[in-house]
Amino acid sequence: MHREKGFMLCRFNVVRLAALLLLLAWKTGYARPDMAPLGPNIADRGSAYYHFSVKEFHSRDGQRHYKVWRGVPNKSAPPGGFPVLYMLDGNAAMDKLSEAFLQKLFAANPPVLVAVGYQTDLPFDLDSRAYDYTPPGTARQQLRGRAGGGSHAFRHLLEESIAPAVEKGVTINPAQRGLWGHSYGGLFVLESWLSSSFFTTSFSAVPSLARNDFQLLKAMEAVSPQQAAGKHLYLMEGDGDRRALDENSESGVLPRVRHTLAQLNQHGVLATYRLFPGLTHGVMFTTSLQAALLQLAQAER
Repeated sequence: MHREKGFMLCRFNVVRLAALLLLLAWKTGYARPDMAPLGPNIADRGSAYYHFSVKEFHSRDGQRHYKVWRGVPNKSAPPGGFPVLYMLDGNAAMDKLSEAFLQKLFAANPPVLVAVGYQTDLPFDLDSRAYDYTPPGTARQQLRGRAGGGSHAFRHLLEESIAPAVEKGVTINPAQRGLWGHSYGGLFVLESWLSSSFFTTSFSAVPSLARNDFQLLKAMEAVSPQQAAGKHLYLMEGDGDRRALDENSESGVLPRVRHTLAQLNQHGVLATYRLFPGLTHGVMFTTSLQAALLQLAQAER
């Protein structure tokens, strides 16, 4: 009997420990990304459907250095111009593009691809993205000790320097100019949707809202149809990490997101919530990127 009770107590403690570790992983931003150096991407290998070029940019303070890939479809632009998708974390985004996927885009209404990355052979520049993608006032303890709060400066660089340079010589449809970002990048997309009309289609994938103390969601709730005119927001979530934590909790991330987007829809704001059941934070990087590209290309999923 004592052995059975001891076994049950041990099992209970293991379950508690597992739950604690899951909660800790959620609060610290899920599993750390794979930081193995990247090999050649589709731009290096070449494509039958897109031709690629690369430009370099620098932050105004000289502390961050960007590498930007542009992919233009190997066909004439449609009458209104090509759609275009700006992809944050461009190094990792380029690594996820395959020739088979580009063929699928090419068969529809292919967008121009703009991957905004950093001058590194790693998938992510962790310090630079933490600074560039987070709103002013973001504390270091929210970013594992990294400096944050540089989103305004990065947005100015993106809209005033990077975009004019990469769109030069290409017929772009400004009514189909999209922005995609994942995690911290998802925060940047939401803040851009709130504060700028440069991008008409915004794809925010699993934004790190809890790190922002839900301030962006609170700001979103006050948006009027006039403020959001001509813009469409897609907020993409996976519940593979959060299902147990958010279950029956109105204060969890997913219920808060659903409630906010439901309010926006009631007010006549174009906002679409897409849930990818069972997908984790990391897996959502590739899935949401492909979904955004297919949506902009009006291709079948």
